[in-house]
Amino acid sequence: MSLVTDSPVHSSNSDDLAAYLDASLDSGSSEEAEDANDDLETQRMKRCKVEKSENVEEVQGSTSQTSSLKQTIEASVKKDLCMHPGSFGDMCILCGQRLAEESGVTFGYIHKGLRLQNDEIARLRNTDMKNLLRHKKLYLVLDLDHTLLNSTQLMHMTSEEEYLKAQIDSLQDVSKGSLFMLDFMHMMTKLRPYVRTFLREASEMFEMYIYTMGDRAYALEMAKLLDPQREYFNARVISRDDGTHRHQKGLDVVLGQESAVLILDDTENAWTKHKDNLILMERYHFFASSCHQFGFSCKSLSELKSDESDTDGALATVLKVLKQIHNMFFDVSEDNLVDRDVMEVLKRIRKEILKGCKIVFSRVFPTKCPADNHHLWRMAENLGATCAMELDSSVTHVVSTDGATEKSRWAVKQNKFLVHTRWLEAANYMWQKQPEENFPVNQTKSQ
Repeated sequence: MSLVTDSPVHSSNSDDLAAYLDASLDSGSSEEAEDANDDLETQRMKRCKVEKSENVEEVQGSTSQTSSLKQTIEASVKKDLCMHPGSFGDMCILCGQRLAEESGVTFGYIHKGLRLQNDEIARLRNTDMKNLLRHKKLYLVLDLDHTLLNSTQLMHMTSEEEYLKAQIDSLQDVSKGSLFMLDFMHMMTKLRPYVRTFLREASEMFEMYIYTMGDRAYALEMAKLLDPQREYFNARVISRDDGTHRHQKGLDVVLGQESAVLILDDTENAWTKHKDNLILMERYHFFASSCHQFGFSCKSLSELKSDESDTDGALATVLKVLKQIHNMFFDVSEDNLVDRDVMEVLKRIRKEILKGCKIVFSRVFPTKCPADNHHLWRMAENLGATCAMELDSSVTHVVSTDGATEKSRWAVKQNKFLVHTRWLEAANYMWQKQPEENFPVNQTKSQ
């Protein structure tokens, strides 16, 4: 059922609204629907018992009068007892009462005007998580731009990119293409290599959301390109219009427990409150405008008439990581699955990447910047390396951009690894230690 198309928001039956919300927010299996219906029926029975015990004995008169009065009292008591877990517009989703003011968290991407209170959000998350874990699934939140695809305004295309206009794929069957011209949006979009395989295989392990800082119209158009059959995301497409904080993304509008959510995004600062859930993606710069946006003066992939590798590219690499995390999360007795935390699994896997490496940095950090506050220092420690300020025989790597420094020369003399800072960044993106010889530092002059 789709909340967008099948809403009974104008229904006079308040129980229909409650049942509808539960059924619409579940993960789609018959078992889950039965659980939701069982929960709702239990609530109804409890309400009936309270209403009968408090009101029926007080009703006197003819059968018709009794029935009418009983219905009036039951409706009144039900509204008095209702905690108003959420609303469609100004109407409670449970009892149908008109509410004086709006409150709660907005879930407009599910249905325009839908708001849920914190207790109801917690209930839905707990129920949905149990259902997902039963089917050995977790949650995956996916960024769009530079993660799954790259878009450019047509006016920003360079002369070297004009050839692309003759190579666009048909919008009639987007499942067979990767380069699309969206004339009505004055835009061209390129899907990242391997994205269709990635989504298909990831969907077997995760319930997936799109979360973009683009506007809602753009988000929905990109979702159509990525998921034309609505197999993967359905209504779970979140845009900047749906967030609760400007210029920030948050899991408060995701109906999944934080302990079971992984995030793929190219921008760490977008997730300041959820960095432990984040897998940082290497940015996909297909178009020249994308390179310019981030201050790169090099030619883009499109200008070079090249692209990422399908089998060795960023999405293929991160899919292996996701499978590893999923396997570790579920690779034990299922008795305590609800208490497990995917963030701890992610941390353990990341710590193995540079385990055993001891790193000293040389001329990498600004003079007044505390070394252990620098993002490269923190990155190295998160990858399992030990960082130090001084040289000794236990140091394995000197990380520098200048081969002429004293520490750089020491590394060469002592037969230690002298590597560029890109070595760390590559290990972070590729989720494995990279060959040091691929990241040399110029030893004759400063770079």
